[in-house]
Amino acid sequence: MNNQFFSYLNPKLEAGPFHLKGGCGILARQPISKHEVLAFWGGQIISIDELDPNIPDFSKRVLQVEEELFLYNPLIGDPADCFNHSCDPNAGLSGPTCLIAMRDIEVGEEISFDYAMCDDTAYDEFDCNCEHPHCRGRVTGADWRRPELQERYAGYFSPFIQRKIEAERQPAPIP
Repeated sequence: MNNQFFSYLNPKLEAGPFHLKGGCGILARQPISKHEVLAFWGGQIISIDELDPNIPDFSKRVLQVEEELFLYNPLIGDPADCFNHSCDPNAGLSGPTCLIAMRDIEVGEEISFDYAMCDDTAYDEFDCNCEHPHCRGRVTGADWRRPELQERYAGYFSPFIQRKIEAERQPAPIP
């Protein structure tokens, strides 16, 4: 069990240098079918109060999994930490820590997901340069509220974000 990491990366994928997006990325080495499991992230659960943006590669090693709870991977260099954001993703969430293909993916394609699927905080807001027609320009912790994203990513949000979406859709109680 050499090279043991906290996370699982589908063997059809490969992490490697990707200089345009934070230093690394994930590419398909073999064709991927829609809904195929791409990765399971692993690590330690920490509270929002324990987040330390000064740790190396902070934004790559932290994933929000619940309201004010985060999955932190203490290992630098875990290949599953190389998934990049895109405003036009080919992957989405199936549960709080599982990434699956949203469509068939061809060999050589970068695997990416939209951070709006799992993030409702300001800890990792940034200017997006994905250059896709759907690019929002800025990625924020409130993007999950955008109706067009709720429609486009239906079924691929983290469970806690999905609960928030459903709660906001409920009519206000009549006093």
